[in-house]
Amino acid sequence: MNMNHKNNIQSSIRNPLITFINGQLTGADVVHQVKTLIELNGIFEDQTMFEKMNGSQIAYEVDVWCPVENGTEGGLFFGLTHLYPGQVGNEYFMTKGHFHAVENRAEYYWGIEGEGILLLMDKDRNTRAERMSPGSLHYIPGFTAHRVVNTRAGMLRFGACWPADAGYNYDIIMNEGFSKRIKNIDNVPSLI
Repeated sequence: MNMNHKNNIQSSIRNPLITFINGQLTGADVVHQVKTLIELNGIFEDQTMFEKMNGSQIAYEVDVWCPVENGTEGGLFFGLTHLYPGQVGNEYFMTKGHFHAVENRAEYYWGIEGEGILLLMDKDRNTRAERMSPGSLHYIPGFTAHRVVNTRAGMLRFGACWPADAGYNYDIIMNEGFSKRIKNIDNVPSLI
């Protein structure tokens, strides 16, 4: 192989814009978001205990890569969530939870580190739970609200991939909540 041909091949191979190594997502196009406890006001049952806590405490962080424009039909987004350990009363720290704005859009979650529970609720308010752990894979069908709960003392990290046109509908969850909650009952995560 002549040297010019080899250089042409190498120059046409690009390095990735984004890297996903050891539960971290990095790159110039990765958007980092931080959710503090005060931003979760109204999702925990024990409001009295919630008001006694430090509202600036981080509940979770999300890193998102959007390689296409928001709303692009056929496009995909990729993200990682880092859900901190903690409790408000007898409820574990959790993500806000949402339906998709385009209700029929599905999503994948997978466990990377730690242990927790994925809550899934259909439009009829039937709620079920799936255990999350490193290597677990979770299919979230369309028309299904989803929320993740960290049930252990360490960080819970999980990945997600969803349609770029799915959007978010947080209002239903903020107004009506999930029909069931995960609570710490005698040090056992329980679906109540």
